[in-house]
Amino acid sequence: MRNVDERDVAEGGGGASARPMLAKDRGGFVDRHDLWTETQYAAAAQMRRVIDELGIEMVRFGFVDQHGIVRGKTIARSAVAAAMRSGLTAPSSLLLKDTSGQSTYPVFAADTGVGVAGFAGAGDIVLVPDPTSFRIVPWADRTGWILCDVRFPDGSPVPFCTRSLLREQLRKMADRGYQMVVGAELEFHAFRVVDAGFASDRVGRPGAPGAAVSVGPTTPGSQLLHEETLDGLDELVQALYTGLNALDLPLRSIELEFGPSQLELTMAAADAATTADAVVVCRSAVRQIARRHGFHATFMSRPQGAESASTGWHLHQSLTSLHTGRGAFVPGEQDSGPLSVTGQAYLEGLLCHAAGASVFATPTVNGYKRYQSFSLAPDRVAWGIDNKGAMVRAVGGPGDPATRLENRCGEPAANPYLYIAAQAVSGLDGVARHLELRPPTTSPYDTSAPLLPRSLGDAVSALESDEVFRAAFGDVVVDWYAHLKRTEYERYLRHVSDWEQREYFGLF
Repeated sequence: MRNVDERDVAEGGGGASARPMLAKDRGGFVDRHDLWTETQYAAAAQMRRVIDELGIEMVRFGFVDQHGIVRGKTIARSAVAAAMRSGLTAPSSLLLKDTSGQSTYPVFAADTGVGVAGFAGAGDIVLVPDPTSFRIVPWADRTGWILCDVRFPDGSPVPFCTRSLLREQLRKMADRGYQMVVGAELEFHAFRVVDAGFASDRVGRPGAPGAAVSVGPTTPGSQLLHEETLDGLDELVQALYTGLNALDLPLRSIELEFGPSQLELTMAAADAATTADAVVVCRSAVRQIARRHGFHATFMSRPQGAESASTGWHLHQSLTSLHTGRGAFVPGEQDSGPLSVTGQAYLEGLLCHAAGASVFATPTVNGYKRYQSFSLAPDRVAWGIDNKGAMVRAVGGPGDPATRLENRCGEPAANPYLYIAAQAVSGLDGVARHLELRPPTTSPYDTSAPLLPRSLGDAVSALESDEVFRAAFGDVVVDWYAHLKRTEYERYLRHVSDWEQREYFGLF
């Protein structure tokens, strides 16, 4: 079959550039504001061929909001070319909402108070597709999927585009001669749906979400890595394996975790920006695949019915020298301990800014209920040599090219761009200031080390007072994110919980 995109060199252009020369491809939003690289133009051409050859009829254009949730539009095949040239519009107010969908700023006012122009009257932002992220959705018929960045209608950057925030921090790291490599271990719970109907109590409103879906357990818990228990979930395991591999995700393993209904996915390490995209795609895929098989997958850290073991996101990270290609954390003969001098300074940066970074690593009210002693989750700021109770675990040593740091304080619901960017900011500050690493702990829950923030409110306060994050992200970004999370936390504090009702209603 001849591809409809094929054209003569004289018509389509030649030479080294991958940019289209057809008149219909000129003058769009992407072209006017020079938003794509040559690699992206080449990927867009390949995407057109794939859509034609596979008969793709719909493409999901999505951007990742401040909470790490994919939001966007599904575009019919006839409109895809225009969307690729000029992007898609969406209300800017999406970037000013908390997790319930409630606007936390006066979005219809001339001055929203967010500290940057472009949000007045809930005006539009533009979703700019990244052709290098295009994938075929394996569980949905004739459907593609592409991630987007966001811009203002005049082409200027939206400071709250978290995907762009990460790339900016990685650019700063490259300026210092390093590439950040990240691997992800994502734990989640998979429940079996008890009542798939959409009852009226599940309908909510901004600030007051409806009831959660009714679910039941899938595994009894307390038997880490038990093969037969995982085999009992083989229907789901097979579906996840097939779907995630079809998305070209670097899946390494699907494992049974310790808690009831608890599983873990691990992915091979890659460039930090690539891993962040992979986490976004993976989480969405897991939830959608699970739903199609009668399961409810959640990356909420500590759901009801699974309190015995919370889920975490263990973020493995290292630096590679752009000049030598070698791991910058691997200790040399002159270094003492499991890390090079660079690795030690980077680690101390993570520890110094752990409190401020917590709101990015653990951005939900629920996630702080995971910070408990003797729980395989950290509760204080400390590091250890291959110690899984410490906040940061140092792995590897002399001669080991896989020498890395594993930060165990994050929750799997974290926005991957912000979580990883916060690690980059913290570690790079340690390297820039040549910080001296504190001693490791051998008793991570008994040590006198400072506690991690005990609540989302405490974490927000720590971020607001951290001048390194303000310098790296800018006051506008820090104040925006802190405002979103503080209003979310205050809404939680106003809620009368079932614990309060049981504890006090009959007693007093």
